[in-house]
Amino acid sequence: MDDQVSERLTIRNFRAEDADDLFAYLHQPSARCFLSSALADRSAAVVEAQRRAANDDYLAVSLRADGRVIGDVFGIAEQIDREGEADTFSVGWNFNPAFGGNGYALESARTLFSHLFTARHARRLYAYVDEGNTASERLCQRLGMRKEGLFRELVSFVNDGNNSPIFENTIQYSLLSKEWASWH
Repeated sequence: MDDQVSERLTIRNFRAEDADDLFAYLHQPSARCFLSSALADRSAAVVEAQRRAANDDYLAVSLRADGRVIGDVFGIAEQIDREGEADTFSVGWNFNPAFGGNGYALESARTLFSHLFTARHARRLYAYVDEGNTASERLCQRLGMRKEGLFRELVSFVNDGNNSPIFENTIQYSLLSKEWASWH
């Protein structure tokens, strides 16, 4: 993907040299849904940065001021239209908590959404949010996404003291291209 630039950020493909910044927020993910992506050490971060650099699914969010990667956004094609093009994308974000509260997630997600709706001709975007992750719920709402439903005990990321899975409730939000266009 060509770099997408917003006021304070650059959304771009990952690079091998992003490994240290990636490790900073993935060695102990703050959201349970990213626990399966946890990186054990810097070597794992190097491998993950190289894996992410190979495609456009996960994009690095870097500060324009110094190039430091502070998180990532993703838009993964989930449904193909009649012409063989992706028209539905699963979207999301993951940020280093040290940079929270500055509006970076909103700024980068808006940039991602604009790219997906204009350059990729997406028809529909959707996001899954763990119930109780109020920051992501608010972000979805600020992006114009609507709550479509609540999936009770959809997935498990952790086990309890007896090694039994603890199932999470998950909210689905979505946004159609025509909805995005009506207010952008």
